[in-house]
Amino acid sequence: VMEYNDVRVNLLAYSLTHVWRKSLPAVLKENLMDKIGASTTWRWFGYENAWTEVDGVQVKSVTGGGHSGGGIFINTEDMARFGLLFLNKGQWKGEQLISESWIGKATSPSVPNPNYGFLWWLNTAGDRHWEGWSENLYYAAGFGGNFIVVDQEHDLVVVTRWLEPNKIEEFMSLLEKAL
Repeated sequence: VMEYNDVRVNLLAYSLTHVWRKSLPAVLKENLMDKIGASTTWRWFGYENAWTEVDGVQVKSVTGGGHSGGGIFINTEDMARFGLLFLNKGQWKGEQLISESWIGKATSPSVPNPNYGFLWWLNTAGDRHWEGWSENLYYAAGFGGNFIVVDQEHDLVVVTRWLEPNKIEEFMSLLEKAL
């Protein structure tokens, strides 16, 4: 049964901190953000009481959610860069930053919910399907109506900021008509 919440994402973030043996913001900066030319303004905050010990050192254990003081805060251009990285199947300027295989798995239907992959919503048939758009379209939906939409069919990345979440389908419908 699919139950959308931050608990599993937070557990994943905590586990990855121990796998990489450093804070996830440091991993993200070194392996993705610097390489895609992201700004220096993005931040990934953890909750005040979210610390873990790695090799005898206290490390902030950041969370996946973007509410109640935790999560990643990123500008529009950096969101677009992240979308382009996925549009290009993990490749940036000839360097494979995320494996194409992982991108494929992350953007494929999961067993509990065919409209959800690994942290990406999918435009597959069902209650989250956007009419007029390919079933290959997928999107990240962040707190406050922040969306990163990736449409392979149209070679397109769409970023919205502070859009009422219930208006995204209408927005995409208007965009589809404009294309």
